[in-house]
Formats: sequence, structure tokens, C-alpha cells
Amino acid sequence: MFKINERITWVGKIDWELKKFHGEEYSTNRGSSYNSYLIQDEKTALIDTVWQPFGKEFVDNLKKTVDLKKIDYVIANHAEVDHSGGLPELLKIIPDVPVYCTSNGIKSLKGHYHRDWNFVTVKTGDTLDLGKGKLIFIEAPMLHWPDSMFEYYTEDKILFSNDAFGQHYASEFMYNDLVDQAELWQEALKYYANILTPFSPLVTKKINEVIGFNVPVDMICPAHGVIWRNNPLQIATQYLTWADDYQEHQVTILYDTMWNATKKMAEAIAAGVISNDPTLSVKLFNVSKSDHNDVITEVFKSKLVIAGSSTINRGILSDMASLIETMKGLRFKNKKAAGFGSYGWSGESPKLMTQKLKDCGFDVMEEGLGVLWNPDDEALKACRSFGVKLAKKLSPSI
Repeated sequence: MFKINERITWVGKIDWELKKFHGEEYSTNRGSSYNSYLIQDEKTALIDTVWQPFGKEFVDNLKKTVDLKKIDYVIANHAEVDHSGGLPELLKIIPDVPVYCTSNGIKSLKGHYHRDWNFVTVKTGDTLDLGKGKLIFIEAPMLHWPDSMFEYYTEDKILFSNDAFGQHYASEFMYNDLVDQAELWQEALKYYANILTPFSPLVTKKINEVIGFNVPVDMICPAHGVIWRNNPLQIATQYLTWADDYQEHQVTILYDTMWNATKKMAEAIAAGVISNDPTLSVKLFNVSKSDHNDVITEVFKSKLVIAGSSTINRGILSDMASLIETMKGLRFKNKKAAGFGSYGWSGESPKLMTQKLKDCGFDVMEEGLGVLWNPDDEALKACRSFGVKLAKKLSPSI
């Protein structure tokens, strides 16, 4: 618990031990936090709770801050259990308190908990008068669930942004100006790349809508990670940049290999790319040994993605197949690609990689390059030439 100001208290949970999120889908190497906010104006409102395993601890700690019977309103911005998980424990004690959420929020909460709580439906522009200040509700569908919403608290000029502008980042310092800036921006970018990328057009639309309200924002309080109090709109500006088919001057080479033949190909292709344009940042990842979410972050930053696999059972290796499926779901835009692979018998992987990259929505620059068995000097020369050719197409002026 800590006081944000005289009216607002952070009542969430810092989870230092968390290493995986969304099941096993998202790596949280720096932990996370589940941010819940208590506003004690003339009326008292609780915004969100914590992840379900911490529900009882949350309620026990909340009792130390406020008489639960004095909570007038509960705001449920999003029904995923990392936000709403404390509700069942809390509403055992105050079952009649109104729970404010979107219409989709009601469906989601009923689907998760099978309870018919005292729901109140809100939509963009609706307000809740707390006394000195009002909460203005802003629907934010698909940022990143259909039920998501924000609130703006007029008295303190605070935007409660739920999953937007967050990071999976545990810290004893709860404000953006106090934490390590490199860590903060790494986690903010990873969060955007892995969670919000497919909703980028909606991100742009919603941020422009909020900016269009022409209200001052002194603080942004997200559902995970640190609170933005120093130049809080900097993260909104950065989101607009990331949402605009973002890329850096980077090539990312991904490979999955059985006996290192495909690895040798990847390294030779990288050498070819660098020889043509030394200004390119070229990064290589063995996807069977790399954190997939970190790899996705590098793909998000890239102009060109070159991906290869050995052939197995007329298909590709499982870690590459898994990563391809993730990239397909994220629907990256404005990225070029090429495939490659090694084989010993039937030789499907180069063609399969080419097709799978097309299925991801990438602009495939060349048909896949294949090498039979372990690449010899001639084959490695062909791989370097492949890299040079791709780099020339990517940077034709060089």
C-alpha cells in the first residue's frame, strides 16, 4: 500500500516471483505487478483488484486501508483474472456494492465467475460523481479485450488506463522517473510487441480520441508496472510510434536446427547481409534456445525477418513452428521476409518456410534457399550471396 496523493492509494500486489504469464505464453523475467487503486473522495471507489491467487491477501490488506463497508463503487476495467481475481473474495463481504463495467465486461465476468453481482453498465462519456471529482468512463475495446475500458479522474487529472501503457515489471519504485529507464522501456516495448501489436489501428484511434478530449493528464496509472507521472503522455506518444507499422534499421535471423547445418546457413546469410550494409543491426536467434517473447520483440523492431528450419517428417522443427504461429497471430505489418532451411531427404522446409512467412503477412522477397546435408564451402557461399541479395533489395541505394 502507498499513497499516490491525499485521495488515491495504490492497493495492489507486486509479484516478484512471476516468470510466466498468460499460462506459459509470456515471459515475465522481471516479475510484474497487479495495480489496484482506491479513490477516497466524498464517495469511495475501488478500481480493479489483483490476480486470483492473491485475492484473500488483497482483501486482508485492503481492510487495513479502508472499512470495506465504506466502498461505494467497484470499477472492473477488464475481466481477466489478473485484474478481477480479487472480486469473489471482496464481494463475499460487500455483495451489494455496484460493479461498474462495460456490457462486454458483464459477459466476461459472468463467464469467469458465474456470479450475478450488482452490475452497472457504462459506456464512453458516462460519469460517476465521487464528490470533488468525477470518473469519466472511456470504452477501449480490444485494448486488448472486448471488455476493456479506462477512466479519467477529473480532480487529480489521472487516467486509469488498464492494460494500455503497462509493463510486466516489478519494482520497489512505483513511478516511471524512479526506475531504471533502460529496463522500463525494454519492458514497455516487449509488452506492446507481444500483446498489443495486432490491435495497433485501434491503439492509434483510441489514443487520438483521448487526446481529442483536450483534458490535462498529470498521471497515467496502468494495471501492470509503474505509474507514469513524469511527462506521462510520453508513453502515449511512443504508442503512436509503435502502432504506425514500427521498424528500426534491423534484420532478425531466426533458425531452428538439428545438427547445426541450418545454424551454419544462418550465420553465412548474416555475414552476407552485413557485408552489403554494415549499418544494419543484424541479430540471430536459435529459437529453440531463446525466449520467444524476446524474439518477438526483435521481430517487431525489424525491417526484414529471415527464418529457417531443418526438415523433419516433411515439416519444420517444433520451436520454429510455434514461433511462426505466434507471429501469424500478431499480424505484423510492413515487414519483409525470406525463408531457408537444410534437409537430407525430401527437402520441404525451404518451401514451407516461404509459405508460412507469407501466411504471417510478410512481404516475401525471395523463394526459400535450401541446402542438402551439411553445407560445404560452395553452399555457404550461396548462403552469403543470398544474404547480400536480400540486403541489396532492402537497401537498394547502398
